[in-house]
Amino acid sequence: MSDLFGNRDTEGAQAPVPDSDTRHQPLAARLRAATLDDYVGQTHLVGPGKPLRRALEQGQLHSMILWGPPGTGKTTLALLLAGHVSAAFVTLSAVLAGVKDIRAEVEKARARLSNGQRTVLFVDEVHRFNKSQQDAFLPHVEDGTVIFIGATTENPSFELNNALLSRARVYRLQSLQRDDLDQLLTRALAHDSLADIDLGDESRSLLLDQVDGDARRLLNLLEVAADLARGDAEGASKAAITPALLRELFRDSLRRFDKGGDIFYDQISALHKSVRGSDPDATLYWFARMLDGGADPLYIARRVVRMASEDIGNADPRALRLALDAWEVQERLGSPEGELAIAQALVYLAVAAKSNAVYTAWNQARRFVTEHPTDEVPLHLRNAPTKLMKEEGYGADYRYAHDFPDAYVPGENYFPTSIPTTRFYSPVPRGLEIRIAEKLAALRQKDDDSDWQR
Repeated sequence: MSDLFGNRDTEGAQAPVPDSDTRHQPLAARLRAATLDDYVGQTHLVGPGKPLRRALEQGQLHSMILWGPPGTGKTTLALLLAGHVSAAFVTLSAVLAGVKDIRAEVEKARARLSNGQRTVLFVDEVHRFNKSQQDAFLPHVEDGTVIFIGATTENPSFELNNALLSRARVYRLQSLQRDDLDQLLTRALAHDSLADIDLGDESRSLLLDQVDGDARRLLNLLEVAADLARGDAEGASKAAITPALLRELFRDSLRRFDKGGDIFYDQISALHKSVRGSDPDATLYWFARMLDGGADPLYIARRVVRMASEDIGNADPRALRLALDAWEVQERLGSPEGELAIAQALVYLAVAAKSNAVYTAWNQARRFVTEHPTDEVPLHLRNAPTKLMKEEGYGADYRYAHDFPDAYVPGENYFPTSIPTTRFYSPVPRGLEIRIAEKLAALRQKDDDSDWQR
């Protein structure tokens, strides 16, 4: 065993069997759950009457993908499931193993099966397997040679091929709740190795607040804090983990945030939706969360520009300029001045009038172009810089808008002649787009009243 949620290679132990001397092991390894009843969290999967619990009670274990954030017990759960049905538990590294290694393990599994024992083949970080590696599992999963359990922090829909997904049920593991972490912390403090540690209520709360639902992180931080506390105790019978000690430990410690992974995209989605929903307070919260987790402020600044066009648009064109200014401030001044400018832009966007009319119109225009033939530009809309082009009729009968009242030519058509009157842009009744709608309505009335139509 390596740690509470780490890899393990065993030939089918019923439950984790501790070494005779575990002092060298991390605290997380020493506290690994031995039974499902000891397992902390994921009651929606292994609680009474829940899917995995029912399958185990019926002696049925199927191939599956365990999908969830770090430190939620994916590896421990896989090990417990294998032990519950007396299956051999074999791990493969998604980083190091190749197709040859997979075939070798399959042959061993086939030999075990001939002796009446099933094999759980566990692959941590299965999203790192390439297509050929994933395909190598398929026939052996399908014929029952191995029970395949993959663990991933990434969305399986994007990272795993459909053939593998169709043969393995996906279970979503959730970040541990505070009560779950508190239960685990109580169990840890009761361990003999921490008998000399004193953790007060304030320190306990600080520790639970810092770990973001990650049990491994909780136990690792507790172990480091305990070592530091012992160093400060100078031989006292009890070593206190103080709030000051924890704050110093946390000072350079980033919260859970995976650049380019699910958590990253979930949080930028929450930020964008908070702006769209006109909630400046939630907007600032998600902005602060992303920075606290190590997000690049320049990435957020670029996304703010997108928000200004997509969700505010012409209802308040100033939003786009403010977003660009904030991006420039971040590039020129860096932190913290740039982050304040981005926060200012985000709050403005959140309280600004909203319109997705341009965004919708743009998507409709793009779709229209892809679905229709490529029509030639009408002659009257073409420039005629040469004599030959004039003789060919380029620019003929073009009516110059500035020669008409309000710089508008009633009845003129600027589409190809084969395209009927088409409307993409429909201003919303909010912000400046109220005026824009009024202007367009007046111009279209001029078209209706005109005796001239091209």
